[in-house]
Amino acid sequence: MAADTSVVKPVEAPPLSPLNLKSRLAPTPKAAPKYSVKVKNAAGEEVVLADPRATRALVALMDVHAVVGGAACHWGGPAAFAEMNAAIHGIMFATKGREWYEAYNYVNDAGHAENGIYALRALYGFDGMTFDTLKGFRSIASKLTGHGESHLNPEGVLVSNGPLGSSLPQAQGLAIADKVAKRDRVTICVVSDGASMEGEAKEAFAAIPGLAAKDRVNPFVLLISDNDTKLSGRITKDSFSMQPSFAAMPALGWNVINVPNGNNLQEVYLAIEKAIATAKANPKQPVCVLCKTVKGYGIKATEENSAGGHGFPLANGEKIVDWMTELFQGDTVPDELMNWAKSLRADWEKKEADKKAKAEAAAKAGTPAPVKPKTDKVQAGLARAAVKAAQEGLPVYSISSDVQGSTGISLFQKSFPDRYVEVGIAEANMVSVGAGFSKAGFIPVVDTFGQFGVTKGNLPLTMAALSQAPVIAMFSHVGFQDAADGASHQATTYFAATCAIPHTVVIAPSCADEAESLMYQAIKQFAADRAAGKDGNSYIFFVGRENYPLTWIEGAKYPWGKAQVLSQGNDVVLIGCGVLVNKAIEAGKLLAAKGVKATVINNPFINQVDIDTIGAAVKAANGKVVTIEDHQVIGGMGAQVSHALATAGIAHTMKSLGIQNEFGQSAYLAEQLYEKHGLTAPKMAEAALALLGK
Repeated sequence: MAADTSVVKPVEAPPLSPLNLKSRLAPTPKAAPKYSVKVKNAAGEEVVLADPRATRALVALMDVHAVVGGAACHWGGPAAFAEMNAAIHGIMFATKGREWYEAYNYVNDAGHAENGIYALRALYGFDGMTFDTLKGFRSIASKLTGHGESHLNPEGVLVSNGPLGSSLPQAQGLAIADKVAKRDRVTICVVSDGASMEGEAKEAFAAIPGLAAKDRVNPFVLLISDNDTKLSGRITKDSFSMQPSFAAMPALGWNVINVPNGNNLQEVYLAIEKAIATAKANPKQPVCVLCKTVKGYGIKATEENSAGGHGFPLANGEKIVDWMTELFQGDTVPDELMNWAKSLRADWEKKEADKKAKAEAAAKAGTPAPVKPKTDKVQAGLARAAVKAAQEGLPVYSISSDVQGSTGISLFQKSFPDRYVEVGIAEANMVSVGAGFSKAGFIPVVDTFGQFGVTKGNLPLTMAALSQAPVIAMFSHVGFQDAADGASHQATTYFAATCAIPHTVVIAPSCADEAESLMYQAIKQFAADRAAGKDGNSYIFFVGRENYPLTWIEGAKYPWGKAQVLSQGNDVVLIGCGVLVNKAIEAGKLLAAKGVKATVINNPFINQVDIDTIGAAVKAANGKVVTIEDHQVIGGMGAQVSHALATAGIAHTMKSLGIQNEFGQSAYLAEQLYEKHGLTAPKMAEAALALLGK
């Protein structure tokens, strides 16, 4: 590519001035925090800060509420960050003469610690928040989402977070923009050591000091929580040490302040106070405060846990009272917090007693327990197929980025401990490493959550195909299946993001048996193509996280490339895929009760539509089709089915049920989001009746 050597005469224009965007952030709180402690600033004066112990207690209490409701939660991160955020907020909220957000940009990259910020701000009464407000955390009725999301909570969240490493570059943009706009504002960004493994973070680590040296960046303070802990265990043990990366920060241009005990509030406060003053005095060198913290700090059991209690370790209120006592380190627990804990404990005891009484009554009456169909997570089938293929001698190799326990591939890794590598929290790197393995003659299986796979992994997936280095991907927690974590974790564009990549087959299995069969066939085909000297295809499997029946039809076979007819009728065709096939089945039953006979189809091959099977069914139903998916309607499965039908010259009238150009949000259960967005069996049946004029 040739350099642009053209000469353009400078153009006259009015002075550069940004659009006048009114901040939606809540104003500076008027009162001191409800439970507080004092530290001394550099001048020796006493400063009042929110008590980190109270923050941790509130996190534990609000998490139990959410867990009882059915949501998973984070504990370890907010527990580790409590001192850092107490100090930061104390400094920001002490701003005189203007609102805090006029003096500071505050960006939390560590979305898994956002509940700690909610709790901290409730201590201040920020934005009218109360302790009762916290009880709605992660519910569909609350703006306190699983991670920080500005589209639902603009009063409290400046920049949305969740995917690690994604908010730091935006903080960089804020600081550069403030410089251009000649604003007197300091940008503070908090990240985790896990986020520091991401490519976006590393780019920002280099760019911020590089541009600052050219006087292009407003004062910038970066805080890193270094606790050597991620979701699946210890960073150094499972992947590689981050210490060389942190040791390189001065060489990149950062002024580094080390805090050996990041859970000592006094030490942390002085370091942050110094960092802000230093950055203001010399904006050409940003400041990095590197805090050694303990994930899950405050509770011995989670401090010692290999993952620091990343996910909340309680499924109920059994231990919450004991936790309150431990968190306050022998001091008296505030009555309202202890009473809250006792209430949760009492609720748990009542539920346990009711469960026991019900079981005893059933035993006394001789009532047999209802027989439930055997279920499993869909991704379990994918892992079983990988194990089977490896046992047969195929060179399957697993490359992971921290969430292998959630995606299900941990079964393979435990079965073959010498056949996997964890590259850390770095999804783009994971896919690219997989491409390297492919080029070297292996069959690489990469895994992560669907949202991270299709966003961070999209370019590497494209480059893998372009390099004749196909990979097999297991991307889980698609659509609204990751309900509680919120929109940042919910993949709702996963088909649109991947289906157009050349030499890529996108598959959405609906049950574990189907997943096992199709994954096994994909691995075998991958091996056969490569052995024959062909480039072969990448195979991307998208699955949910919930349990489903092992199969929808006893003894079902799953021939490659074929849709599965689950029931036969000639009035209308109902098509589902992946996690919502069950809704299509239920809709078929609802229609049958009204005398409407539907053909119900499971369509796992998203971008290779089985037009023979689907086309024949559509013709028999006089072109009446309804599709359902937990994906945006634009670019989704329904759109691809319609295009395939049109291309084949098959006339049809279609109603596509999906997400209508909206982000998701937190909810205790995926079903709540399906209901909100009309992704239900009754709505599908209603759409079919409308097509039939009934």
